[in-house]
Amino acid sequence: MTKAHNACDITVVIPCHNEAGALPGVLAAVPTGYRVIVVDNASTDHTTAVARAAGATVVTEPVPGYGSAVQAGIGSADTAVVAVLDGDGSMDAGELPVLVAELAPGVDMVVGRRRPVVTSAWPWHARLGNLVIAALLRRRHGLLVHDIAAMRVTRRAQLLALGPLHPRSGYPLQLLIGAARAGWRIVECDISYRPRTHGVSKVSGSLRGTVRAVRDFWSVR
Repeated sequence: MTKAHNACDITVVIPCHNEAGALPGVLAAVPTGYRVIVVDNASTDHTTAVARAAGATVVTEPVPGYGSAVQAGIGSADTAVVAVLDGDGSMDAGELPVLVAELAPGVDMVVGRRRPVVTSAWPWHARLGNLVIAALLRRRHGLLVHDIAAMRVTRRAQLLALGPLHPRSGYPLQLLIGAARAGWRIVECDISYRPRTHGVSKVSGSLRGTVRAVRDFWSVR
């Protein structure tokens, strides 16, 4: 029987840029015992105050970019296992134990495959871009994935061993490519995907944002 991970050995990293409105709900859903690091990525709202009021550790990362924020959070964690998800309320932190349970010996990373609860949760242009990228990952790198790992769980030491990754939206893609090159075994689990609870997505909220993200993806090697 596989030994379960202790909650105190897991840190949830939540990169945020102006997510003060969504953060209370996101943090309330984090399973009891998990440590939480909120990375404030050049926010101009009350993200930091909201996170601290909820008991989360706050790390400030002034360099804009999703990858910069994630790497700052991973670098500040001190647990064996780290999980990452967005701070916009689109994913349910309460589903993390399902992913954590799949991180067994021989499994290097568990990633969430987003399943929209309503059609509006995932605009067509964002879904199309994701499908294209996932297809390329399967064909070029042999990864049996259908999503770009918006929610994921892995061992911190292995993640750090991959070295610095893309500082912006290309981070998840470069992570998966690096994992493939390192011979990682990746397991995919279905997760719920909902409309963000506050504000507008920096990526899927507009065609321009999606195009910018895809441009970052294409810059990854």
